[in-house]
Amino acid sequence: MMTKRWSVDKNVDKEESYPQLSQAADLLKNNEVVAFPTETVYGLGGNAENDEAVKKIFAAKGRPSDNPLIIHIADKRQLDVFVQEIPEKAKSLMDLFWPGPLTLIFNVKEGILSNYATAGLSTVAVRMPDHPVALSLLKTTGLPIAAPSANRSGRPSPTAADHVWEDLNGRIAGLVDGGPTGVGVESTVLDCTDATPVILRPGGITKEQIEAVIANVHIDPALADQGQAPKSPGMKYRHYAPDAPLYLVEGTREKIQQLVDEKRQEGHSVGVLTTAENREFYHADFVFACGQREHLETVASSLYEALRHFNHTDADIIYSEMFPDEGVGQAIMNRLMKAAGHRVIR
Repeated sequence: MMTKRWSVDKNVDKEESYPQLSQAADLLKNNEVVAFPTETVYGLGGNAENDEAVKKIFAAKGRPSDNPLIIHIADKRQLDVFVQEIPEKAKSLMDLFWPGPLTLIFNVKEGILSNYATAGLSTVAVRMPDHPVALSLLKTTGLPIAAPSANRSGRPSPTAADHVWEDLNGRIAGLVDGGPTGVGVESTVLDCTDATPVILRPGGITKEQIEAVIANVHIDPALADQGQAPKSPGMKYRHYAPDAPLYLVEGTREKIQQLVDEKRQEGHSVGVLTTAENREFYHADFVFACGQREHLETVASSLYEALRHFNHTDADIIYSEMFPDEGVGQAIMNRLMKAAGHRVIR
């Protein structure tokens, strides 16, 4: 398959953006799959109402079919078509955080969306992305678009069009290149089907931000349970992983350097994932800093780029520092734990 690629200015009001977005929208209307930028990561979109389109998403990614997809919309009124009801707490969150990196789970109406998009569940995950290119493309299609991250399943999510090209060129119909994304980690997923909403995946909107609007929310213990069917993307299977085995190290910089030295003495090529504050401390074959520890949002925005960086080295093993498990740090640690396969050296 030949993958078409269009470069679109983030300011989609520019006239030269219209033909490219129109071509991409036509492919989506014809049940092909197209990658496009959002404020979190690049998504791989397909018509959520069509089985064949959704199957193409799973095939391109090599993604297990029991992993539900997030539906992307450009207008809240689209919810009335396929959602049973919108709880008042969800309305309050939508008013404040939509468009934005917050996915809400509702009870779904039967017979409208593809069962492949919802993985056969009675619920559906929906969000409105805060990116002008994504919103313009969604509005042009007029469709609910199922869109997981635009990468091969298990690999680090793409925060630049070149990441998508590296993974999916020849496997998808099109790629809308809208430049680098911003938040860098996927949206927070919040289940709104119970009286007390439950965070199923930490992300760009923190627990503290949500609780400031609707008081109590819970964290789903299933985040650590790999044995049950996922209700949200990112709850099951190994995700975000670089090619070399990744280990998280709970301890000092000196402890990490000791591990590095031991492996290098054994003849291994070793990488270290750190932050700008600590970069000069480490002596390893490859050292990559993802943001600043004092500003965890910078770590989130460059985390996947850092993990992908190691794939272009000959590192045999990677050690990573750990981060505070609060605020956006909760999302960072969730992704790192997945990438490491929960391997932690304590």
